Amino acid sequence: MTGALLFLITAFVVVDVALAVAWAIAIRRRAAGWRPSAGDLAIGVGTCFLDTLGIGNYAQITALYKFRGHPTDELIPGTLNVGLGLPIFLSATLFTTSVNVDSGLLLAMVLSAAAGAWLGAGVVSRMRRRTIQLFMGTALIVAAVFFTLTNLGVLPPAGTATALSGWRFAVAVGANFVLGALMCAGIGNYAPSMALLAVLGMHPLVAYPIMIGSDGVLIPVAGLRFIRSGRFSSPSAMGLTLGGILGTLLAFPLVQTLAGHLALMRWVVIAVILYAALAMLRSALGAGAAGRVPAAVES
Repeated sequence: MTGALLFLITAFVVVDVALAVAWAIAIRRRAAGWRPSAGDLAIGVGTCFLDTLGIGNYAQITALYKFRGHPTDELIPGTLNVGLGLPIFLSATLFTTSVNVDSGLLLAMVLSAAAGAWLGAGVVSRMRRRTIQLFMGTALIVAAVFFTLTNLGVLPPAGTATALSGWRFAVAVGANFVLGALMCAGIGNYAPSMALLAVLGMHPLVAYPIMIGSDGVLIPVAGLRFIRSGRFSSPSAMGLTLGGILGTLLAFPLVQTLAGHLALMRWVVIAVILYAALAMLRSALGAGAAGRVPAAVES
């Protein structure tokens, strides 16, 4: 294990321990409910299973939350980032230690994504409800476009590189900063990351440790900001955490086996994403210029 990879694994552990401690303190101080329902757990298992296969889960979780009517729109970004911290820690550790990729590039992209998540979460947690709805609805449509282009074969063919240098290195690191910020608005980084790295000539498998490794730091970093603001649903987040760990463990051994079926699964995902986007935008247009909602943990 290289020094850069050891540093990265250590960073995963530090930020996730900080997230768990901060969450426990928030639950105790606010005396809010935290026990997840069976539906919360099922969402965690199913969506994190897909996430580990490389399909992503932010848009799917958002769609399911919209379908059942809770958490409310302004609490969804925080619930995603708080609840997925520990499952993504497990996934990131598995992928970064099992797939060969340049450790310097991996570390640089993870750190840039974490910086974007920290700044992005600060902006999203102060947004008005209607602004969040509009931003998330648009973000979901963008995600659907990326998935559609992937299924139709429009995206450029993948290369074979496992490292980048020069301007390609700079573009990859800079773009990952932006993707880290967008994660806080409910758009996953998987499809954009796959497209970016394919354009830059990297092997498709290399995208997994980079995109999931980035999430291993940026999701708990963003989650810490949302815990401070109180804008998340603790029961729903706990369902993502407990169910997500199980879903990740079930899916990881199947990454290679089920790779040939991902295209069909993505078509289903596209339909779900578009439903969520239209529902979110309809809510925003119907609400008008709603005022800012006080920060509170939803029980």
